[in-house]
Amino acid sequence: MMTANRPIALVTGASSGIGKAAALALVEAGFDVVGTSRDTSRVAPVDGVAFLDLDVASDTSVSATVQQVVDRFGRIDVLVNNAGIGLTGAAEENSVAQAQGVFDINVFGVMRMVKEVLPHMRARGGGRIINLSSIFGLIPAPYLAAYAASKHAVEGYSESLDHEVREHGVRVLLVEPGGTSTSFEANSTQPDTPLPVYDKQRRVADQVIAAAVRDGDDPAIVAKAIIAAATDTHPKVRYTAGPMAGRISTLRRIVPSRIFYSQIRKYNRLAG
Repeated sequence: MMTANRPIALVTGASSGIGKAAALALVEAGFDVVGTSRDTSRVAPVDGVAFLDLDVASDTSVSATVQQVVDRFGRIDVLVNNAGIGLTGAAEENSVAQAQGVFDINVFGVMRMVKEVLPHMRARGGGRIINLSSIFGLIPAPYLAAYAASKHAVEGYSESLDHEVREHGVRVLLVEPGGTSTSFEANSTQPDTPLPVYDKQRRVADQVIAAAVRDGDDPAIVAKAIIAAATDTHPKVRYTAGPMAGRISTLRRIVPSRIFYSQIRKYNRLAG
């Protein structure tokens, strides 16, 4: 049962993986939680979470869903923008239409949600918007170029927006997971124009991605970072989630580029 005196959190893409873990962790932290999925009829019930249908790639859907939450609870205290998709393959193998599809969800989906939620937070003089980025928002990601570009975009958008809205009591924060044990690999789109010249290395890249997901952090570790972003008295702009993500973020800042890029190529088993 949801109550009027508990803070309200809205989590996109909450039916599985990081989103589901975040929704459960927010319930445990004392929030009333509304989760979203593109098709709630296929979502198994999650204790303490009310689900609404939402397509973050649709202006109409975003507007209607946010209004439903505001009408029911009167406010949104925390927005977690978690919905996202992946796209594998060499950049040359991905059509512009495929890349646009990734950006429409990973970037413009975030912007749509912010545009609808921010006026309510600003009017109330407070709120937190937590955008799920990735360690690939900080480093190169061979054979995930469009996905990495979308996360770099989320980083720049979030950090810029945070400076605009602080005076209104609203913070915009980033959570940056590393490899996480989710269905990312299975749900990622394959290239629509595969080229023989990339066949061998694409297969290697797919193996690297599969291993990173298989051996990755539990989504609960990312959820812990989301809870910190939602509740810290003095929040940080960025929260890396998990030890690997923390190490990579630190190395990116302090290691000379030549050495860092050499390690990127070694990890991804790239020639040269």
